[in-house]
Amino acid sequence: MRTFQRTALLMVAVLLVISVVGCQSTSETQAPAGEKAIVRVLTMDQAAMSVDQMNEVATEFMAANPDITIEMTYVPYEQVHDKFVTGAATTPPAYDVVMTDVVWYDEFIKKGYLTDITDKATQEMKDDIFPTAWNVVTRNGKSYGMPWLLDTKYLFYNTDLLQQAGFTNPPKTWEELLTMAQAMKDQGLVEYPIVWSWAQAEAAICDFTALLYGNGGTFLDESGQPAFNNEQGVAVLEWMKSTIDNGLSNPASAQYLEGDVLNTFAQGKAAFALNWLFMYDVANFDTENSQVTGKVGITNIPVFESIGGNPPSASVDGSSGFSITATSPNVEAAWKYVTFLTSLDTQMKYSSNQLPIWATAYEGENLDTLKAASRSNPVTVPAFADQFQYAVLRPNIAYYQEGSTALQLALQEALTGQKTPQEALDAAAAKWAELAAQ
Repeated sequence: MRTFQRTALLMVAVLLVISVVGCQSTSETQAPAGEKAIVRVLTMDQAAMSVDQMNEVATEFMAANPDITIEMTYVPYEQVHDKFVTGAATTPPAYDVVMTDVVWYDEFIKKGYLTDITDKATQEMKDDIFPTAWNVVTRNGKSYGMPWLLDTKYLFYNTDLLQQAGFTNPPKTWEELLTMAQAMKDQGLVEYPIVWSWAQAEAAICDFTALLYGNGGTFLDESGQPAFNNEQGVAVLEWMKSTIDNGLSNPASAQYLEGDVLNTFAQGKAAFALNWLFMYDVANFDTENSQVTGKVGITNIPVFESIGGNPPSASVDGSSGFSITATSPNVEAAWKYVTFLTSLDTQMKYSSNQLPIWATAYEGENLDTLKAASRSNPVTVPAFADQFQYAVLRPNIAYYQEGSTALQLALQEALTGQKTPQEALDAAAAKWAELAAQ
């Protein structure tokens, strides 16, 4: 049984070793002839492919490439960035391959951490992988990894609670959602109708992004200066705080990450939640981990009435790639693994929690195969097509990690009443301006 409790997933290190005979490379970036190349992979244990699925891929790869050993290390998403940066400072580096969030690429490229794979990518890869996916790993015309995950957040809702409260369709605006939530609370259907991942972590930034752009706001103005502390941004943070104060949002949301949101929703203790695509399969079908199977709806994230439905939805781009450490002694072996992991065949096979980055997966017989590949796909494939077009990128800036840390603190201080939303966002904006000037 897959465990989703964050406290039980502080760190899982899985060493997968298969010894068989195969071809050897003479490249100076490879293990000496006659020795197996070891590729150490750092990734998250959170969304997208599960740990079990990633282990299966590694085993399949090693069976096909007996001259290469894959060693997998899994940590919570929140630890991946710092663990990789620390490991990149050693010789040889601690990891050869790393799952890289879209918001880390500018920093990692600037610091010289990643291998330029532009010339390694085949023409088929360049032509058939969605341009949006290539944009995740590409800066200034050069690609520093293979796209792996195209993901965005969705609004999940409990169809049974919605119906019991007298509503037929999910909300299209946040005002409608609060009306529904209040009705559910008044009728005693659920104590806290909404649950969020607002812990002091990147998860809170992702939710704030959807809310900010759904209110006509933005992170940066045209000159590149922070703008999230303007009228739109402050109104969003005031709204977030008010939903906790009035008992519509679970107060534990200020300490929750995405796994906590899944658990709360799956226990039937929330009617609405924002989360990544992986939540649908677990909440709607996994009878061992969910009490709401068959009662899960997924739809586009609402916007505030103030923007007049333009756009009709706003979400956050949570895409990522797999990159090779620039100083890895096994670049070619790492490249073989990364291309295997991100291949069309692998992505079609493991599409229950994430959908393929390949355009041909959504065409002709492949589309039929994709929809049949998972119990979730008949619902999640069209849901992805509807929502991803409204996914907003967090800023591609070299100081994003430090800036995000400052904004995470600001959100936490406002949500817990330590500062007003204006004071908190002003402090974060000042930090962003300071970082931009460095």
